[in-house]
Amino acid sequence: MSPENTQQKVGLRERFVHELEQYLLVTLFLFFFFGSFTTYRRLVLAEYQIGYFEYGWALLKALVLGKVILIGEILHLGERFRDRPLLVSTLWKTVIFGLLILAFALLEHTVGALVHHRPIAEEFQLTTHQGYELLARTNLEVVALIPLFAFRELGRVLGEGKLLALFLRGPGASTPVHQE
Repeated sequence: MSPENTQQKVGLRERFVHELEQYLLVTLFLFFFFGSFTTYRRLVLAEYQIGYFEYGWALLKALVLGKVILIGEILHLGERFRDRPLLVSTLWKTVIFGLLILAFALLEHTVGALVHHRPIAEEFQLTTHQGYELLARTNLEVVALIPLFAFRELGRVLGEGKLLALFLRGPGASTPVHQE
């Protein structure tokens, strides 16, 4: 094996590990948010003696949306205002990825209607429970993106690994946390 092939394999491995770390961080954040919302919903419904235990759905949603967000970043979505103040770039990314999440939610509800043999039009009527729930969930998911993108944009501006070093080692940390 030539040194060039070895370097390519090491480079691919480092990129894979880096992408996996980013995916896990985004997914963990989203699961924390969706899990918290699931807990809140469970407690509210318990007041009416309605059982609700949808943590698996929260994890699945976090896994899928985490991948959707990373694919969107690979496609450079939301980078139009990356050289503007962090508030602008954060809110722009939130809007762009919010639209991506809305598209995903519409696709999810369309597939759900088809699988359960329901009319697709009923899924999106705002006079139905499903329509209002779709809007409410999408709204909460978009709100969850604000702190996610604020941290990601701050980390981008500070430099690779420096934000994580500040969180894990403190303000005196001068070297980033090692990320391969």
